[in-house]
Amino acid sequence: MSLPLEGIKVLDFTGVQAGPACTQLLAWYGADVLKIERPGVGDVTRNQLRDIPDADALYFTMLNSNKRSLELNTKTPQGQEVLEKLIREADVLVENFAPGAMDRMGFSWERIQELNPRLIFGSVKGFGDNSRYADLKVYENVAQCAGGAASTTGFWDGPPTISGGALGDSNSGMHLAIGILTALIDRDKTGKGQKVSVAMQDAVLNLCRVKLRDQQRLDRLGYLEEYPQYPNGTFTDVVPREGNAGGGGQPGWVLKCKGWETDPDAYIYFTLQEQNWARTCKAIGKPEWIDDPAYMTTSARQPHIFDIFAEIEKWLADKTKYEAVDILRKFEVPCAPVMNMKEIEEDPDLRDSGSIVEVDHKKRGRYLTVGSPIKFSGFKPEIVGSPLLGEHTDEVLSSLGYSAEEIRALHDAKVV
Repeated sequence: MSLPLEGIKVLDFTGVQAGPACTQLLAWYGADVLKIERPGVGDVTRNQLRDIPDADALYFTMLNSNKRSLELNTKTPQGQEVLEKLIREADVLVENFAPGAMDRMGFSWERIQELNPRLIFGSVKGFGDNSRYADLKVYENVAQCAGGAASTTGFWDGPPTISGGALGDSNSGMHLAIGILTALIDRDKTGKGQKVSVAMQDAVLNLCRVKLRDQQRLDRLGYLEEYPQYPNGTFTDVVPREGNAGGGGQPGWVLKCKGWETDPDAYIYFTLQEQNWARTCKAIGKPEWIDDPAYMTTSARQPHIFDIFAEIEKWLADKTKYEAVDILRKFEVPCAPVMNMKEIEEDPDLRDSGSIVEVDHKKRGRYLTVGSPIKFSGFKPEIVGSPLLGEHTDEVLSSLGYSAEEIRALHDAKVV
């Protein structure tokens, strides 16, 4: 089956998570992604948090499937010659080095344009070029703090909290993939490549837009009526942490189910949807609440919202989280079980849809990884194992016109 990005050649100069998340998406959808790695070292995540000695860590394998690997020392004249040839043939180059690293390597954006005016140059950095923090090295948690997520996550009587989701890394990579695909479409019209940049701070902020919305409402009103602090609590001049409250006028909370005393994940998320209030009352055995003025509207319920949730927890006390959801779904109550990673790992629906897949690796054997979160009617991406370090080096050099003797010489000189 032909894939949409077949024929697109991508040079992958990325490491760790943000960049590899971007290039892995491109690889899943058909692009030929060539991961360029330091000889004998490679992406640092090959060795991080290993669970099998002498095999690539899951950190690496889960972010680099469907790619090829080339070992190349770009600090040598021969290595730079190889890279120049690759750039001339490529459609996309993606990097997430420290600021200025590509320039120091001798491959600034201007130089790359000279070599290949059609090339799309994708770049992930912690902060924008005009930021006073542009020179800072950034990782996941740093980006979550700088982008506004941490300050609005957690409980009001606790510190800012980091999300378990990779809002800084994988999220930035997905934003960059969107930008690269947009630039490729533009190139079809103009014939010219361009530079596409994503700052991790910006990518996190993009996911926090409703909090920026709330800041402006707070600036104007002095309170936020859907937050747990209203009406009996107090507000400062900044958006507070709201625990597990649901925003947008649909109050919600994480509620205990049967077994919570021994199972830390025996909970569901329960939403009190305004337009579904009557059916919700019937579902939880409280039909008398339907026409009670103290419960009929969101604004009426807000002053005693936690009393309402406490009553719902009484209804949940003899039901597992799955039993509760099976009942509530019949009444169209927006809810879900709190699924832990073990449950995710074993979930048959996620496996059937391809959201979780098992793939083979030459050294570690069969392992579990995420599949494409995006589903298409015309094709289903096939996820294959990540490459060994330098697995495709000779193949790539041969395709560039190097003879077997020249390739041996490059190996001997430790260029590849």
